[in-house]
Amino acid sequence: MATARVARRLAAILAADVVGYSRLVRADEEATLAALGDLRNGIIDPVITGHDGRIFKLMGDGLLAVFPSVVEAVRAAVEIQQALAERCAPGTATAPIRFRVGVNLGDVVVDGDDLQGDGVNVASRLEGIAEPGGICISDSVHEQIRDRSGLVFADLGDRMLKNFDRPVRAWRWARDGAAAPAAAATAAAAPLPQSERPSIAVLPFTNMSGDPDQDYFADGMVDEIITGLARLRWLTVIARNSSFAYKGKSSDIRLVGRELAVRYVVEGSVRKSGNNVRISAQLIEAESGGHLWADRFSGALDDVFDLQDRITAGVVAAIEPSVRQAEIERAKRKRPDNLDAYDLYLRGLEQSYIFTPASRDAGLSLLEQAIALDPGYAEAHGVAAFCLQQRYLWGGRAPADRLAALEHAEAVAAARTDDSTALALAALAFSALGQRHESALVMVERALERNPSSAIAHNVGALVNMILGRPDTSAEHARLSLRLSPFDPLRHIPESALAAAHLASGEHDAALACARRALEANPVFSPGLTTLALCLVRLGRAEEARATVRRLLEIAPDTRLATLQERYLFANGLGVERVVADLRLAGLPD
Repeated sequence: MATARVARRLAAILAADVVGYSRLVRADEEATLAALGDLRNGIIDPVITGHDGRIFKLMGDGLLAVFPSVVEAVRAAVEIQQALAERCAPGTATAPIRFRVGVNLGDVVVDGDDLQGDGVNVASRLEGIAEPGGICISDSVHEQIRDRSGLVFADLGDRMLKNFDRPVRAWRWARDGAAAPAAAATAAAAPLPQSERPSIAVLPFTNMSGDPDQDYFADGMVDEIITGLARLRWLTVIARNSSFAYKGKSSDIRLVGRELAVRYVVEGSVRKSGNNVRISAQLIEAESGGHLWADRFSGALDDVFDLQDRITAGVVAAIEPSVRQAEIERAKRKRPDNLDAYDLYLRGLEQSYIFTPASRDAGLSLLEQAIALDPGYAEAHGVAAFCLQQRYLWGGRAPADRLAALEHAEAVAAARTDDSTALALAALAFSALGQRHESALVMVERALERNPSSAIAHNVGALVNMILGRPDTSAEHARLSLRLSPFDPLRHIPESALAAAHLASGEHDAALACARRALEANPVFSPGLTTLALCLVRLGRAEEARATVRRLLEIAPDTRLATLQERYLFANGLGVERVVADLRLAGLPD
């Protein structure tokens, strides 16, 4: 019996979704629904119809529409976002509701009035990576509109979208770069404006082997690094086609930075000798030409794909904290009256690393300002949850701090972000403060799926597993974190977790070494001091243990044996009764 033919057609799909919908509904359900109804009736529906589009699916917080022309789909998206920006601007009567929009041109399956398939799914995923109030389009859309729309789009590079095996090249609407067609063509020939977020290009690695047949390995290495960096949601990665225009050329990095509109450039070389290969890579700040990081990697070519995977993981893991630190320094150089949400977030992030009451308060103030400018900023919500969690556990245990930390963690979950740092920090709050351990593990797993080289996700994996009494699994995460990012500003966390895991195994000397390294990285890290005191007690060095507890009480004066199970996240993994008994010997008050 013949199978019925599935009806298919090429279509331009627009996906739109409300930013922070769950949060808005929780705050005022009736007002949010009424405002959404007004926006749909007054702006969205008429604009879509006016560009010959049709809404074929409505969700509570979004919609899907189809257009016969991709140019009209993009024009409709821009008109909607511009009208929404005017209607919901500060000082107007309308509540500040913002949308993300994604547009894709692709093959769809026709099912009555409904449309399905990858053509629709890509549009939905592109909407998910768009900025609040922004538009993200696929490369297939950009190819059709770039000379016809009079709009400027910035290249986001290849992006890994959820449930898709291959990366999708994406483009972001440059709101301030819109121009007439002639002006757009002129702008394309001139250096591009840099995006607000950090941007990076990976140039083709130089084949130093003298054998042109080895180009495949050098090019494959760069492809893997581009794909790995594209997993970092906060980083704009220039697509391969653009960066490979410099293959075989000796270019000035500062000129490359201007031409590609990037702040950072990765370059390197590959040298093969026999069955061995050595790769050198370096990260450069494009504007100054200054080197931020450099390293060498080597291995045997017995399994070329395994070697590429290991080197890619090492390069991506080193680049992420290096770029973050460079961005923090850049934000610190900006005038205080000229800070956007991203700058405020970076300044708050730096304060969160320090682990003192003053730094936590300063960080929270900056993060609250960032969230006020961008209420859906998942990364800022994640770091705020982390600061509040630390303030609750080691700064007074005020119930309001616990509730606020969990609210920020919920905001991360509601944002459906793919940022590994935000997911990991929200997971830690859910586990440490909400006892939602399984949900936390799912979020950590998702963070590592998005970025397998995320040291902070492994940090949280170590902490959550220790809370659950799984010291061996905790140690695996801690070791991976330290291997991926040995100079990470938060390395005191995995060192402390590893110390606790050694204690649980009875390896007291090894535990002491890890605890001391944790405090070398951060001398005021209260959990690290607690772990050090435990190590010293078990090694029979009672006086040193008492001195360590006195130092702990200087930093966290309200630390008591009665609250250790909640406060000291390693207590379950080490046995609460044993921890209490050891710290009582060290002089910690009841």
